[in-house]
Amino acid sequence: MKSKEQDADADLCQPLHLPCGIQLKNRLVKAAMSDSLGDGAGNPTPEQMRLYQRWAYGGAALTIIGEAQVTPWHPEKPGNLVFDPTADMNALGTLAARGRVNDTQIWPQLGHAGALSYRPISHPAGPSPLNIDGLQCAGLSRDDVTALPALYAKAAQVAQDAGFSGVQIHAGHGFLFSQFLSPLFNHRVDAYGGDVAGRFRIIGETIDAVRRAVGPSFPIGIRINATDQLQGGLTNEDALEVVRLLSASTADLIDISGGTYFPGAPSSSEGSAASGPYFLEFAKRAKTVSAIPIMLTGGFKTQDQAISALRSGAADAIGLARAMVLDPALPNAWLKGGSNDPVFPVFQETVPGGVTAWYSMRLTALGQDAEAAFDQSLSEALTANDERDAARCTLWRKRFGPPPA
Repeated sequence: MKSKEQDADADLCQPLHLPCGIQLKNRLVKAAMSDSLGDGAGNPTPEQMRLYQRWAYGGAALTIIGEAQVTPWHPEKPGNLVFDPTADMNALGTLAARGRVNDTQIWPQLGHAGALSYRPISHPAGPSPLNIDGLQCAGLSRDDVTALPALYAKAAQVAQDAGFSGVQIHAGHGFLFSQFLSPLFNHRVDAYGGDVAGRFRIIGETIDAVRRAVGPSFPIGIRINATDQLQGGLTNEDALEVVRLLSASTADLIDISGGTYFPGAPSSSEGSAASGPYFLEFAKRAKTVSAIPIMLTGGFKTQDQAISALRSGAADAIGLARAMVLDPALPNAWLKGGSNDPVFPVFQETVPGGVTAWYSMRLTALGQDAEAAFDQSLSEALTANDERDAARCTLWRKRFGPPPA
């Protein structure tokens, strides 16, 4: 009978070869999440550099920096990085170098928040104008839309020049490209709306532009939703067609997640698979329609779940997010066959947005090597996070000026 250590050797420890020719050293990835550790002017901080260095030494094959913006005018939060031609290349280069220790890949997740842009420093705009409860935004003009591939290509070039080892294009979680894919948000009647192929068009054009900018051997990943978990939004069948369309692209890794940050929308953990990986069954179907490697993100809490997903053929790589906030060296433990599964906190209070804020503030503690002293309640974390965002808005406006009307 195989030992648990042999199980890990046979599954988690295997390298993953990407279509571009790059190899990931194992099957565990620190998935993108909004770490909110920028300086408020789009640049990385020492705490952010230390955080990604810790994750690199922690054993992950790849770490992905969440919410790196391709433009300062449509950020998710004022703690985001901005990968535009005015970026501080020295600071980005230091972040890339710190994150590449221990043979680790580090990719920024390039995005644009669209209709969910942070209103205090943006004028939200999505594929179509919306005026519904909890969400109002303008619609992007056709010129705005056709300019997007060049924005992403320039951001990818900034990432490559700074020393990052790849990029991930964000087309999930309700941000701009996710909005294009969703019939709930995309009501366009031009070439960028209509059926799934039309709604996907701008994403395909963006992948092509990024590939031309970075060359054939630089990894390009993409995150997509398996479902928006919203009535009238992206369905599993639509998402499966997106995977088929991606199979004809030069993408190297498809990261499957789900859900949206639309106000009042359920979190992924409220889905039917809340006790385990959230989108396992969809990932199995996706594997049958695309030869591009599949990464599955969301709901992984134990080593056994990760091994099972790989063995079942549902995924080629496992994305870990909150689990690696609780234990930044978790991959090392799992790769050695240990049973060091993280202990997830159980909160006694219920505060809207509090859990996300708690993890965000713990990330700050990790970057300061101070997690042992971190003991905030949800309410305290939410207050601290909100106060930090408010202060950063002032810095953002000073650096970038007011958003274009």
